[in-house]
Amino acid sequence: PQEHAQTAWEQRAAANLNAIAPRPRQAFLLVAVEGFSEDEAAEILDADEQEFSELLAQASSEISRQVATDVLIIEDEPLIAMDIEEMVESLGHRVVGTARTHAEAVAIFGRTRPKMVLADIQLADGSSGIEAVNEILSSTPVPVIFITAFPERLLTGERPEPAFLVTKPFNPDMVKALISQALFFDRQAKAAA
Repeated sequence: PQEHAQTAWEQRAAANLNAIAPRPRQAFLLVAVEGFSEDEAAEILDADEQEFSELLAQASSEISRQVATDVLIIEDEPLIAMDIEEMVESLGHRVVGTARTHAEAVAIFGRTRPKMVLADIQLADGSSGIEAVNEILSSTPVPVIFITAFPERLLTGERPEPAFLVTKPFNPDMVKALISQALFFDRQAKAAA
């Protein structure tokens, strides 16, 4: 039964990947699975920076259509929250709320049950985005991406797993790629379970 479940997972993963056009799929796999930097992956594909960004954006868009979901944003800076919301919605996802504090984050999550969280670390009232995420994850495991100007605060051993990290100022294409990657692999892991 275990081998059969693994095979079924591999088949679903392959089907999802095969639904993506070849070059964007290659770009996505080089960065997301093989761990190459965007510059290295662009060189491998013999693409310039602009073309490679477009390939990643196309892959992200195609993956997002497969895994469109509800997202909670935990961010105390209104302009940054708006930028993140725009990125999330451009991928076909729905933002269920934007929290500025730990308490707001937990309350919105409890009401809406999103399938992904994008979180800052330092919140408006001095509360911690890490603590908010840990509280959320204690009841419901969802993929998390921290978007922060304080990445060193995640390197304390208190970091929730699995979690992705993007430093501010951020590259919108990188955030979009990580959203797609986190949802794609979370969906595959849950399908295999």
